Amino acid sequence: MSNFLGSIWWLAVTLGLLVTFHEFGHYWVARRFGVTVLRFSIGFGKPLWTRVGKDGTEYCLSAIPLGGYVKFLDSREVEVSPAERGGDFTAKPIWQRMLIVAAGPAFNLIFTVFALWAMFVIGKPDYQPVIGRVETLAAAAGFVPGDRIDAIAGEPVSNWTDANLVLLGHALDRRSIDIRVTGADGRTATRQLDLTQIPADKEDLAAWRAMGLTPKFALPGQPLVGEVSKGSAAETAGLAVDDRLVSLDGKPISDWEVLVNTIQSSSAAGKALALNVERDGKPLALSITPREERDDAGKPVWRVGIKPKFVEPAYDALLRYGPLAAIPAAFRETGNLTTKTLEMLGRMLNGKASLQNISGPITIAAVANDSAQRGVAWFCYFLALISLSLCIMNLLPIPILDGGHLVYYLIESIKGSPLSEKALIAGQYAGLLLLVALMGLAFYNDIVHRILS
Repeated sequence: MSNFLGSIWWLAVTLGLLVTFHEFGHYWVARRFGVTVLRFSIGFGKPLWTRVGKDGTEYCLSAIPLGGYVKFLDSREVEVSPAERGGDFTAKPIWQRMLIVAAGPAFNLIFTVFALWAMFVIGKPDYQPVIGRVETLAAAAGFVPGDRIDAIAGEPVSNWTDANLVLLGHALDRRSIDIRVTGADGRTATRQLDLTQIPADKEDLAAWRAMGLTPKFALPGQPLVGEVSKGSAAETAGLAVDDRLVSLDGKPISDWEVLVNTIQSSSAAGKALALNVERDGKPLALSITPREERDDAGKPVWRVGIKPKFVEPAYDALLRYGPLAAIPAAFRETGNLTTKTLEMLGRMLNGKASLQNISGPITIAAVANDSAQRGVAWFCYFLALISLSLCIMNLLPIPILDGGHLVYYLIESIKGSPLSEKALIAGQYAGLLLLVALMGLAFYNDIVHRILS
């Protein structure tokens, strides 16, 4: 399956699961309180498929699959006869209406816990938090390749996924943090990484990169050629994609970093270097003449015009619990992810994090496909993150969302009467405009970073 079709499929699976579960929360609690449910729709707009159940509810799949809704019998919209009064949503006590509205986000939270439980039971493969290369701030702090990160600012980490989440938050906050590591020699040490030195104009991933910590698994492994630039020294020499570089100027090439260093140390104007490669399992002797060019900072560097072929290394860590131990672990991880999500939301509001973090369906589709390719456990982790995000987003006090309705009912309980129809309509329009603006920003970020980049 191509990436395009795979992305569409896994987006449909993701939205189908999470929207259905969210709307089922509203539906299930409403039925418990005797509210008449007129329609249960997955998607918005014109229904493409409908079926009327024995309970009288119309179940629909609608044309726009970016959400869903549950429609209740509501005396504000239709005339309700005395016989139907018991199923009228607006006739129910405020606390019941609040529970019905809160049930959607609550069911998303329940789904998050279940998805994380499934992830732990299945076992999520990952990478050991071992450092492969150190530069800039990390080098100044005394980190060395081979250090294994054990804890960051007192928070234990067991894999690079955990380490990335924690490090990114501290990088955006520009904090000086203590990191406990175990060296390649088995000795433990605590190093202080001064993230206050990250330039203010560095956002998100740029801020993370400014730390100077590169994971070991992210380093190019075998020196395989992934791309040969047109008109380059490599093309002139006869290098081809998938060639394995064996030696340059008599020096063995064990990895890409050794190749880069050898090119810089052995090159001179017009000097041809002996290059030995392996092509289709057979040795091949070539001659290559590096060319002097300028890097992004304007400094002279020697280049041959090739890029590495990145072969993703095998996972060397596994996060797994037994079925019983996975229950408290899932609750802990839900709390941890909730805290980090709210912190990131706060950073976007105060300007510490970029609004580019607001993603739309294109990004979600791409990440859904990527996580599905990594295995069931990774897809469960992805579903947990999206479900938790839906829970938090729906609880925001925006009138058109569940959180906005909860605010309405809270005001009604304080003042003793519902808000006026004029106030409700004004709130709905304001909420709709804000939601459209957020969706527009999400689509803009998708187009700029996923299509045009």
